[in-house]
Amino acid sequence: MAAINLVPETGASPRQVLLLEAPAGFARKRWIEDRLRHAARSGARTFYLSCRFDEGGPWAGVSGLFAELFPEIQESRPDLAKHHSLELVYAVPQLRKYLTVSNPTLTDLSSDLERVRSYPADRAFRTVHGLIDLLDQWKTSSRNPDAPWVIACDGYDEAGAMNSRFFRELVRRRGESLNLSLIVAVDKGKADKVLQQFRSNPAGVSTIVLDVPADAPVTIASSAAAAIASKIEEQMGEDRIEAQIHLSELIRMWGLAGRPDKVLYYRWFGLDAYNTLGLYADALRYADGLLEFAFEHAPDNKYMQWSITVKILNAYIGLQDVDATLKLAEGAALKLAEPVPAWRSYLFYMLAMLYARYQKPRNLSKGEDYLDRGLAALEEAELPEDDIHFHSVFNRNGLAMVRNFQGRHLEAIELCRTGLERLNTHLSADKHRLHRSVLVYNIGQVYMAIGDHDEALKHYANAIAMDPNYSEYYNERGSIFLQMGRLEDALANYLKAIELSPPYFEVFTNLGQCYRRMGRLNEAIESYSRALDLEPNHVLALLGRAKAYEELGNGEKAIADYTLVLGHDPGLWEAFASRGVLHYESGNLHASLADLDRAIELKPDRCELYENRATVLLDLCRAADAAHDLKTAIGLASSEPDKAAIAVRLQALQQSEESGKVSAF
Repeated sequence: MAAINLVPETGASPRQVLLLEAPAGFARKRWIEDRLRHAARSGARTFYLSCRFDEGGPWAGVSGLFAELFPEIQESRPDLAKHHSLELVYAVPQLRKYLTVSNPTLTDLSSDLERVRSYPADRAFRTVHGLIDLLDQWKTSSRNPDAPWVIACDGYDEAGAMNSRFFRELVRRRGESLNLSLIVAVDKGKADKVLQQFRSNPAGVSTIVLDVPADAPVTIASSAAAAIASKIEEQMGEDRIEAQIHLSELIRMWGLAGRPDKVLYYRWFGLDAYNTLGLYADALRYADGLLEFAFEHAPDNKYMQWSITVKILNAYIGLQDVDATLKLAEGAALKLAEPVPAWRSYLFYMLAMLYARYQKPRNLSKGEDYLDRGLAALEEAELPEDDIHFHSVFNRNGLAMVRNFQGRHLEAIELCRTGLERLNTHLSADKHRLHRSVLVYNIGQVYMAIGDHDEALKHYANAIAMDPNYSEYYNERGSIFLQMGRLEDALANYLKAIELSPPYFEVFTNLGQCYRRMGRLNEAIESYSRALDLEPNHVLALLGRAKAYEELGNGEKAIADYTLVLGHDPGLWEAFASRGVLHYESGNLHASLADLDRAIELKPDRCELYENRATVLLDLCRAADAAHDLKTAIGLASSEPDKAAIAVRLQALQQSEESGKVSAF
């Protein structure tokens, strides 16, 4: 087959994705390497990456890319390496030898026993975007920023969730600016499924089906596999980071060695490690069939079975999969927990959260019942006194959530306050710092919900003092300041939230709202655009940017954004109304009328919509219809001055009709 040019001509779109479907093995790899050599001769920098989860874990290909680039980044832009240290050490664990995370939170620092806050699933997405930003900033500032890059992702159909997400987002967000092409290699019959992941790629996807032979299975003697795995274990000792680095190889080698006990342990390790890091979909790859495997190969190790069950439940909850969580919780988990009061107490707490927080609609009474049952089980548990205090407070914090949802806000505040007092009284200051900060934060959230901004700010300040690097605290406090009209304080908090975290679209949207209220419209547009770069379907950011363009007098761009908004949410009457006005100002009367008709259909009680439509109808020489709208507007006007002003318009229209000289005004 002739070589395919993966290096675009000058002016051509570089965002090329070449989807290669062929049996995995030597022949496919050789085909890819031939194309990479051809691209390199044309001046491109090339990368061959294995993306297989079973070979490199959740970040397989990403880890290979940044492990290769890191020495160059560290040498030429150590500032970028430091700024993105969190993302780098998460994706490439071996970099912990060279990098220290700059701004750890209490969630990062807490032990397993004290980690009462799980990472939201989108935190891992932030890591993806932070790595893309790093790549973009570094290449843009390099000596040859326009050099084409060709990245081959072999085994992409076997990649983990984070790995595949990174390459999809990379080509979407920065394919053009990085002059990037991808070769995405998948096994026979897998192209259609993978193709769907790149449908949004503006340059499209080219597909090649290659008829080459598959490799014969590689066999390794069990004794040789055991020797390899034993040597890795000896070298890594008790180092959990080294275990994470070598996890895939250890699972594979111990499997070939016929040691199900070792395979069980390391899959349990993977489930635990990546669940803790918030990579829930990837953690579940290690969990697939693992509980049954534990029942078979460690029938007497009830603690391991329980730990696996809890980690799977946590992953399901992280992915908001209520049905799967309930099925496991009320089935195998309940059977395991029944003989152990402490386990039963924790399981009842999880069930309470499922019913009262995650299930739609919420079942608050059932959630409260499970919390009470959990507290009763705790009283049966033989635990140290410190643990009894902590778990009791933890349980009642769940009840505070229920009370908040019920609108019983003062009771919710009191439950959190007395819980904090109990921890402060009975536990040493270094114990359960994270949960204490969460209790303070929860009180602040309740005060925010009831509109007591001063008390909310006081408690947010206390929570921040306890956990100063938690980005979300600043983002939420910024929104309190925004509601209060304290725009400079809001701005400072949003900027601090951005400084402390890999990028997330919510905070940039909030920043855009703040800038727009400050009248700093160009900065607002920049912030909204940054949010949309991260999440292109975010309606609030699109709507905010449309309004900012409108306020700047850029009607064409405002119309384009309102159109995108309505593509996502065709029920937003305000977007129809605003676009209708802009169409009118641009002279497109029929489009304006159509939008105002739709706005009135969606929101028939808004006075100004009828006033605006009357203006359009007059320009279309439909005076009778315009008069009807003005009469309707008078009936809907909220004040006597407004009614009087519309009546003046109506009277002028009627006089014009009588004189035979109808004109727009």
